[in-house]
Amino acid sequence: MIRRNFLKSAALVAGLASAGAVAAQDESYTIGVAIPSATHGFMGGLNFHAREAIERLEATYPQLEFVLATSGDAGKMVNDVEDMVATRNIDALVVLPFESEPLTAPVQAVKEQGIWVTVVDRGLSVPGIEDLYVAGDNPGFGREAGEYFVEQLGEGDDIVVLRGIPTTLDNERVEAFEKAIEGSGINVLDMQHGNWNRDDAFNVMQDFLSKYDKIDAVWASDDDMAIGVLEAIAQAGRDKEMWVVGGAGMKEIIKRIMDGDPQLPINVTYPPAQIATAIELTALAMVSDTPVTGRFIIGSQRVTPENAKDFYFPESPF
Repeated sequence: MIRRNFLKSAALVAGLASAGAVAAQDESYTIGVAIPSATHGFMGGLNFHAREAIERLEATYPQLEFVLATSGDAGKMVNDVEDMVATRNIDALVVLPFESEPLTAPVQAVKEQGIWVTVVDRGLSVPGIEDLYVAGDNPGFGREAGEYFVEQLGEGDDIVVLRGIPTTLDNERVEAFEKAIEGSGINVLDMQHGNWNRDDAFNVMQDFLSKYDKIDAVWASDDDMAIGVLEAIAQAGRDKEMWVVGGAGMKEIIKRIMDGDPQLPINVTYPPAQIATAIELTALAMVSDTPVTGRFIIGSQRVTPENAKDFYFPESPF
């Protein structure tokens, strides 16, 4: 892992406008960026940061051209990636896989053609294909939440868990959460996929509420899912019975934590701006000799009523 080099690299993107703009003027590069559509809050923020990073980098490095494609399903993302290679002759690919398994073989095929590959957030099913991996700290994300549950609950307390879309990062989060609560005596009554979607989470939580008379807490593992969970709890009239922990730092959730909402005691960070870091570092790999191969993991932090103001950005899209 190369944290120090990445911090240096991120600073170079902003600080080497004059030097970078004249570097490698005789060569031009095309960078493809394939990300999921803005289907929920986190992805809305991620799309915002991707477009902002591309605009900034195109102004800084005239020799760079970007091709951005957003996809609402794995099949379209596969087609987008293949089209970037076939018709745009990309030199590098930045991809946040819609799902891990369907994108693994297509991205591996890209890499085998000698194209630089940066994978973001949701890892591929086969490790080591990419040149660069940028993500939040998924094990840390699950561990932080699990440790909080252990601090607040005890032997015989009952919880339910909502998972995201089936991906390697979801596996990492859940495994770390389960390890953190192991031996605590906390009972996990049920665990279902809410697919990082408010409506899906609402339906899953409705099912949980109909099946279980006693639920002490919910790990929603995502702020969009937490919104759906809270709505289901409110409609069932069980607001006073349980609290909810989401994750990723949605501004509406952070504001409620700031205000001391007992239903939302904490949050765990997972920044959508990680896509900008990935695009910036890929650009540096094209236009400079800065070493950026490896893994860059952005640590997760616990957000509490005491420090929530430091994580509240009302002008943010997420």
